Amino acid sequence: MSGGYDFSVLDVTAEPWAVAPQLTARLRIAQTTGERVHALALHCQVRIEPHLRTYTSDEEDGLLGLFGERARWGQTLRPFVWMQCDTTVQGFTGQTETDLALPCTYDLEVIGTRYLHSLEAGEVPLSLLFSGTVFLRGGSGFEVTRVPWDCEARYRLPVAVWRQMIESYFPGTGWLRLESGLIEELARFRSARGLTSWDETVRALLAASGRATS
Repeated sequence: MSGGYDFSVLDVTAEPWAVAPQLTARLRIAQTTGERVHALALHCQVRIEPHLRTYTSDEEDGLLGLFGERARWGQTLRPFVWMQCDTTVQGFTGQTETDLALPCTYDLEVIGTRYLHSLEAGEVPLSLLFSGTVFLRGGSGFEVTRVPWDCEARYRLPVAVWRQMIESYFPGTGWLRLESGLIEELARFRSARGLTSWDETVRALLAASGRATS
């Protein structure tokens, strides 16, 4: 409880109908001073706390590029910001529930995506830090205050939920971001060899390097 406000995460689900990949967090917000909240402009910073879970040997290999060798994890396995998001909460007295959209990306250059992509199962420890503006309505009119700086909530997101979301938007595929010049070179390579897809193009390059795939 902080300054009369208490935030909790009831659930996080994969949103099936969004334009882009999205999770949706169901929040419960309690206001304990008895004041009527007219509206709440809420900001949330979502952080991943990788030190709060264990990892398999395969996951350890996948995280090598992020955190280095396991011997260094005491220094490198630190919380990091996954995303920033906002929502507007309608007026309430006592407590209310609201949805918070968590927009995601499958860009493997983004540290949060690289981390999640490396996990096989289990849960992702999240910390949601809240801030924002509260509009109160009382007998003397409106008053504007701030969400107390130390309002936060924790949640353990099942890895399966994130994978379900990604699979619904990118079924059976992945996504890589490349430099425009490299894309042009790959396009010329593909055209010169009469390859019909980017999968074939990458397989041809792997075969040429001695790393053929099935």
